[in-house]
Amino acid sequence: MNMHISAGEFTARSLSIIASLKHLEGPMLPILHAIQAEFGYVPDEVKQVIATELNLSRAEVHGVVTFYHEFRDHTAGRHVLKLCRAEACQSMGSDHIADRARQVLGIDFHETTLDGAVTLEPVYCLGLCACAPAAMMDGELYGRVDEQCLGDMVREARR
Repeated sequence: MNMHISAGEFTARSLSIIASLKHLEGPMLPILHAIQAEFGYVPDEVKQVIATELNLSRAEVHGVVTFYHEFRDHTAGRHVLKLCRAEACQSMGSDHIADRARQVLGIDFHETTLDGAVTLEPVYCLGLCACAPAAMMDGELYGRVDEQCLGDMVREARR
């Protein structure tokens, strides 16, 4: 992913993605996922392109992007650490794990470490309620997360 992409390049690449998925029923989510896969996030300037191509308002596209936690408005770090914030995980100590993660990484939720290694994100259920607290690093699930497990994940991400 090139961080120095011009607005015209965003538009051209987005139009190609939209054209390939526009035929689907309910194409907005697949288009948004494909655009995020292409650029690492959903660029603000692409929202109007999507809206125009799908005959929607920019506000409708923006509403979908901001409603779903999976979509980003900026690039993520090389690794994404997601910590479950749902009730089952909270009852098993996820608040402590979240506090420790913020302390160790020196960032808050929705932020990326200065070295670009880790982005910290909250999620509201990873489906591991019986193994709470749960986390996900780069798509890999972790159950019964404690400070040692958290430390191991952070060390691995910073290698």
